[in-house]
Amino acid sequence: MTPKNEAGLVIAHLAAVWFIGSVLTGLQFYAVMIALFTDNTAIVAVVLALVISLAVAAFAGLGAMAHPIMPVTRQARGLWRWASGVYGLGTAGALGTIVTDVQADHHLLENSSLLYLAGGIWYAVAAAFFLPGARAKPAALGVATALVAGAAYAAWAAAQPPTLDEWLTANGVDRALLRVGDPPPGYTLESVGASEDGFGAAYERSGSAGLHLGVARAGHDTRRADSRGCPVPFGDPIHCTDDGGGRLLVTYQGGYERQELRLRRTGLVHTVTVQGTGATDLPAARHILSTLRPASDTELAGLVELPMRR
Repeated sequence: MTPKNEAGLVIAHLAAVWFIGSVLTGLQFYAVMIALFTDNTAIVAVVLALVISLAVAAFAGLGAMAHPIMPVTRQARGLWRWASGVYGLGTAGALGTIVTDVQADHHLLENSSLLYLAGGIWYAVAAAFFLPGARAKPAALGVATALVAGAAYAAWAAAQPPTLDEWLTANGVDRALLRVGDPPPGYTLESVGASEDGFGAAYERSGSAGLHLGVARAGHDTRRADSRGCPVPFGDPIHCTDDGGGRLLVTYQGGYERQELRLRRTGLVHTVTVQGTGATDLPAARHILSTLRPASDTELAGLVELPMRR
């Protein structure tokens, strides 16, 4: 057992190991980054050998100062065995932390200070394992087990897909924009996309270029328009006609011919885009606009597969 009057020395010793381990985690992280971008095997071997030698020597120096509470470090053989053990076990734990973070949310990689401190914890746990006393090893193993379990849970939780509400909240999407129309005969609703600025849905049919529905807030389009809302041409001709039912038919000519059916309603602009300037797909576009409604969670399920802000 470690005497009670030496408890302060033990805490200071483990804190020093944690500090050195945190510094070493940073050094080794950058050494590995250098190795990954270096094709010269000799340079990689030299860099890694220097880092490992420096790490073990640093722990050996710390162990020499800790001999009052660490009897194993009072002899040279025990000292180097202790230094190598702390380095090996600590490095394995730090490496596991980085690998887990890569598979999870990259929160530690985005904050180098947290990454180094998390890696340093493993060196302190390894040093605690070598403390004298019957309770030291079980306590260290308990802490290590808790850390591993926590890391495993974090990796598992990060691997779970977000819920639809989580995805919408993280990406700042307003549910009021999430509106679709029923697929016209022969069409299916294949994919959707959303952002802070708008919502889009693709309707596809075999042998057709398909239709695209876009929903945005009125005023989001900053292009110049006349009193009817018809875009002012800037180069290729643009023709607008009243399509009835509050719809505006916009025909773009030139290099990229297409038609748009626009419908303004409750502060939103709904636009169905038809490739080309033929009228064959316009009835399908009108069907979509005439059946507009809030999209169901099932229809929006594909959103959670898209990138999400962290």
